[in-house]
Amino acid sequence: MSFGVVLCLRSPEPIPKILNWRSYSPSPRRRLQISPVCVAYSTLPFAKDRASGAGDVRRMLEDFDPTIPLPEALTPPSSWYTDPSFLALEFERVFFRGWQVVGYIEQVKSPNDFFTGRFGNVEFAVCRDASGELHAFHNVCRHHASILASGSGQRSCFECPYHGWTYGLDGQLLRATRITGIKNFNKNDFGLLPLNVASWGPFVLINVDKNMPIKQKVSSEVVGNDWLGSASQILSANGIDTSLEYVCRRKYTIECNWKVFCDNYLDGGYHVVYAHGGLASGLKLDSYTTRIYEKVSIQSCESAPAESNDLDRLGSKALYAFVYPNFMINRYGPWMDTNLALPLGPNKCQVIFDYFLDSSMLNDEEFIERSLKESETVQMEDITLCEGVQKGLESPAYCSGRYAPSIEMAMHHFHCLHHACLRDE
Repeated sequence: MSFGVVLCLRSPEPIPKILNWRSYSPSPRRRLQISPVCVAYSTLPFAKDRASGAGDVRRMLEDFDPTIPLPEALTPPSSWYTDPSFLALEFERVFFRGWQVVGYIEQVKSPNDFFTGRFGNVEFAVCRDASGELHAFHNVCRHHASILASGSGQRSCFECPYHGWTYGLDGQLLRATRITGIKNFNKNDFGLLPLNVASWGPFVLINVDKNMPIKQKVSSEVVGNDWLGSASQILSANGIDTSLEYVCRRKYTIECNWKVFCDNYLDGGYHVVYAHGGLASGLKLDSYTTRIYEKVSIQSCESAPAESNDLDRLGSKALYAFVYPNFMINRYGPWMDTNLALPLGPNKCQVIFDYFLDSSMLNDEEFIERSLKESETVQMEDITLCEGVQKGLESPAYCSGRYAPSIEMAMHHFHCLHHACLRDE
């Protein structure tokens, strides 16, 4: 027989005053980084379990029934959040089949701009060539598989650090060094392997689906319809656009499955009054509404009147949009921040926060510092919640739970949509 032990622990280190929000460097778990999207994830170690676990995965999917009405439905089983073979299926049928946000347009605003990143086992580079065309490629040299570029910045070409093979920003092989005597070689056959790339509003997206024809640059209208569906125009009309200025990035490594973070986001504000006292005081939680679209859910809430004359970061209304499978857009007052939840394993994820601000507020250092500090407080509270949930999911005491029907509609929509995508062979 095993016994559960409850320990009361003191809260982590207090959040320091942000003396300079542009260079603030907190503890490793909440480190501020102004850098391109990059998942430090070398392989898919769980993929080897896919074949042997295929039957188990089918049973895991059958353990959730999306046809049961919300008031009667059970939440997905805990195995969705803990099993390595289930995560392998998610990469195969979800992440590697659709559009994924990998950065923002400011990173490739000018000719020769580039940034790199990694998603699962896919290394990618996004760049804008000298003529202004946007491109994306597998960031792997065609010679001996070296990673070609790293970080972000400006380059007129990509030169492999291993043997000097050089590629243009259009992906063409420009120079192959020391190949005298090679036979049956045509350099036109050894350009970088392209990926579909697109931009929508301030976001840059790629699609690594092997079954999707390579068009390189896909129009914003096409990707908007595919990625956002009918919610595309609604988000544009609510200030999700290129008018805001990029401020900074923060990365959080969280000891939980990526879906735990998404579920926490999608509970209709259920947890706010219990876990986020400071945030709850700034919102009229009885005004919370949820609207469901094809691949998007939008939660919105009116803000409570500010108690002082200081500018309130929340403004008059907050909008929280979840874009399946793992991207969140938060628009409030002069701010917009985005959250990208990237799997690092069955029980670990990285969440990347990017902050954008109305240009009229960029010189108000005090307001920016205060806003980022308030946001940081909320994120640390959410990390504590999510890591606690993951531990509970791994406990033998839990399998499935229930939904609060009047407020957790968006969470149920997420689970039903995920179930459908995972069953689609």
